Amino acid sequence: MAILFNSPQDDAGEFEAWRKPLTAADPNMELRFWPNVGRVEDIDYALVWLPEPGDMQRYPNLKVIFNLGAGVDKLLADKTLPYHIPIVRLVDPGLTSGMTEYVLLHTLRHHRGQHVLDQQQKDRVWRQKLFPLSRNRRVGIMGLGVLGADAAAKLVALDFDVAGWSRQHKSLPGVTSYHGEDGLEAFLARTEILICLLPLTAETRGILNAKLLAQLPKGACLINAARGGHLVDADLIAALDSGHIAHATLDVFHKEPLPADNPFWVHPKITVTPHVASLTQPETAIPVVLDGIRLHKTGRPIPNTVDLKKGY
Repeated sequence: MAILFNSPQDDAGEFEAWRKPLTAADPNMELRFWPNVGRVEDIDYALVWLPEPGDMQRYPNLKVIFNLGAGVDKLLADKTLPYHIPIVRLVDPGLTSGMTEYVLLHTLRHHRGQHVLDQQQKDRVWRQKLFPLSRNRRVGIMGLGVLGADAAAKLVALDFDVAGWSRQHKSLPGVTSYHGEDGLEAFLARTEILICLLPLTAETRGILNAKLLAQLPKGACLINAARGGHLVDADLIAALDSGHIAHATLDVFHKEPLPADNPFWVHPKITVTPHVASLTQPETAIPVVLDGIRLHKTGRPIPNTVDLKKGY
């Protein structure tokens, strides 16, 4: 059995981090590092992240594509994909915990006004800032899939007042649920810290726009750890400059790496992180891949298989 590892951003060291555990689990398993794939007819499964458009159609015996991450929008943009085979989003425990850590870190930073304290340090100003109790801080998460649900549960455990908004109604312990277009306005009106963890689809592209930001309470903060395509950049800058939005933490962008001349780098009310909210960890991802292969071989459905109609 041959598995293609097609992740051009990774180096040989990352490849080895995947190859050794996979081959240890099954000595008959051969991991091939793109572009040195050998006979294309040998490839049974593919582990990919941002493969070159058109590459996936080269493998006539390909059975499953595992996307090395939870977001598949860029993969699905390749219209030559073999859509007749399962395409699986890799949602593993390490990816989930990493995203939750990021959400907690920056929610707490916004909750306690750390951006104000950072500026005070630069200005050598000693001024204590009172922040509300966590139970009085209203946090809202857009997107209640595996990542959003886990982050919501951890925020509830910290006693935040948590609400979620999703395409369809979700019932989560301690979380006030809103859904659909009809529930969006009320969700935004009560949200002081907005966290975007939505999948990027035709319906959600550009959803973080001037209209949406204006529906948040004055002084609200934004965390976007989903996709750059969710955000209308100019609308955010306008909302920050007007004072309606107090601060934004951005981990994802329309173009990555973020160009050096992008105004986000130097805006005093924006925190930029280089798409590190959550990264796929071989230690926790490999068991998920192996389980997916076993399920496929026995004819059973693989969790997190992409619904092409929904786009995720």
